[in-house]
Amino acid sequence: MLTLIPGQASLAQLESLWREGLPARLDPAAHAGVARSAARVAAAAQGAAGVYGVNTGFGKLASVRIAPEDTATLQRNLILSHCCGVGLGLEPAAVRLMMALKLLSLGRGASGVRPVIVALIEGMLDRGVTPVIPEQGSVGASGDLAPLAHMAAVMIGHGEAVHGGARLPGAEALARAGLVPVTLGAKEGLALINGTQFSTALALVGLFRAMACLNAAVVTGAMSTDAIMGSTAPLRAEIHALRGHAGQIEVAAAMRGLLEGSAIRESHREGDARVQDPYCIRCQPQVTGACLDLLRQAGRTLLIEANAVTDNPLVLSDGAIVSGGNFHAEPVAFAADQIALAVAEIGAIAQRRVALMVDPGLNFNLPPFLSPEPGLNSGLMIAEVTTAALMSENKHLANPCSTDSTPTSANQEDHVSMSAHGARRLGPMTRNLAAIVGVEAIAAGQGIGFRAPLLTSAPLQAALAALRARVAPMGQDRYLAPDLEAARELVEMGALARAAGVEIAP
Repeated sequence: MLTLIPGQASLAQLESLWREGLPARLDPAAHAGVARSAARVAAAAQGAAGVYGVNTGFGKLASVRIAPEDTATLQRNLILSHCCGVGLGLEPAAVRLMMALKLLSLGRGASGVRPVIVALIEGMLDRGVTPVIPEQGSVGASGDLAPLAHMAAVMIGHGEAVHGGARLPGAEALARAGLVPVTLGAKEGLALINGTQFSTALALVGLFRAMACLNAAVVTGAMSTDAIMGSTAPLRAEIHALRGHAGQIEVAAAMRGLLEGSAIRESHREGDARVQDPYCIRCQPQVTGACLDLLRQAGRTLLIEANAVTDNPLVLSDGAIVSGGNFHAEPVAFAADQIALAVAEIGAIAQRRVALMVDPGLNFNLPPFLSPEPGLNSGLMIAEVTTAALMSENKHLANPCSTDSTPTSANQEDHVSMSAHGARRLGPMTRNLAAIVGVEAIAAGQGIGFRAPLLTSAPLQAALAALRARVAPMGQDRYLAPDLEAARELVEMGALARAAGVEIAP
């Protein structure tokens, strides 16, 4: 059980929630603030003054007053009418992260929900009730309305959820878990669906997956450098200190450590006629390091958002209930675009290293397409083509989403962030990137093998051993698809980076 302190959650905690499926609960110290804001909303619901979302309609219908006796019906209708998501269901791990983010937001004590709402989300996380959330339908303002409505629908006994491996009606899933649906009070439906937790969860998953790929790419890039007998001179610390970018400095240092002690490298320090390596070898710290800086900048934004209150209206410290615009997910949209750019560029330079290694005109005496018997065998010819296809797909997907907007809700919500699909595309993009880096691992491992009896460094030998546990060296041509999938999984799981001792944090 992971205890979350509202406003203080870390990226490491959030990644553990996603990767390990941990249950989560709010720190008990947050309960008093939650109860205070709920009491303030309950009083406003009985008052004469109109308070948006408490005793009024929503959006363009905000001028319609709602009688106190209709409060529960208003909130129920809000949830059911907003369950308009379409497309495939979101992966359960991302849904659970989204639910934990909603807990963090409600726990700040500015949303006006009763403690029973918090307790039900905690119970669903603890007992494995995972709402089925369609992937499409949010424009990222006014919050992620449709996806979060599908979560809230299960809480009131509607919608669908997965429990014990079965997809069930929401009420049945709750009952099997020993949980009871809630009847929503004033503002509670609005607090549940008005927020950026869907977009933020998907952007965080994209960040975590991108960082796993970046760590692996530092390792496979070092392997590629040794495979083509590249120079380590461009990794000298002073070069990178003179420029000063933190990510560049860190990547260069990691690569120096990875290549230290390589007999392959020592074999060509003298008498090598080549003056410079291609950019995909020589400029790895500059490119991968810039991507690292970009991912860390996105991570800072997403961490703030993960700890933020993003529904509307908010119960402020003086008791006022005020409409604002924290539901607008522009920061998340920008962060998702930054992650997409970094993912595309890590893949672009890794793909060029694959292309370099299979090209007999450039790979410094390695056989064509890294086959021990080229001609009769095609080796990694089409594996390289696959990386080119994935690289180009990612370039297309990296075009910004945050620059798009369209008015919705009868022009009341007339500028939106498009954060939801900006974050959602990071799933396929990072899967593409993991496949590219996986092919690079296969190609670099093959190239290093051809340098025998010379050995690479100890860290890279460890990474190669992790690869060889799943992917055998290429001899005669064989059915390669399972090998590519195995290498992709090694990248995604962090196995290559762990074996080599590389752990660069977001």
